[in-house]
Amino acid sequence: MSLADEVFAVFQKRGAAAYFGELVSMTEHALQAAHFAQADAAPPPLIVAALLHDVGHLVEDVPDQLDDWKRDARHEEVGARWLAQRFPASVWEPVRLHVPAKRFLCADEIDYFAKLSAASVVTLKLQGGPMSPTEAACFRSEHFYRDAVRVRRWDDAGKVAGLATPGLHHYRGLIDVVREA
Repeated sequence: MSLADEVFAVFQKRGAAAYFGELVSMTEHALQAAHFAQADAAPPPLIVAALLHDVGHLVEDVPDQLDDWKRDARHEEVGARWLAQRFPASVWEPVRLHVPAKRFLCADEIDYFAKLSAASVVTLKLQGGPMSPTEAACFRSEHFYRDAVRVRRWDDAGKVAGLATPGLHHYRGLIDVVREA
């Protein structure tokens, strides 16, 4: 089985489920984030990171309903560990940092919080809320923090019901190229 086949199997198994309080499925959300990354002419590893930023939700069981979440699932860490076994750091590091990027942007940009979806506001509380100045300085010291902020913005944008995007197979070649990089 190729890596692309393995990725597609993960989406096949759990990707059709609703995306935790959003109006899209997990697969639609992933495809939209990747679509926006590609539209921004992101480099291939970042497009793959955008596609797979929430893979932690797909490879580990979490409650289906956002109301049932009592603690943060730390999906960014679960996903980064899964991806690190398959891809270079240019893919898994932005995934590991995309939740801290949300916390960072809430602290760094005055109007960012108002742009979050209702579900993202709920998960922000579970994830620790906006960063403190010390946490933000630490985040800025991360090598992939700028890439993580880009992934975060595509993540935020990728929640549009009915948006037409290319399907998973559109990314098959990109997955294989990035893996070999």
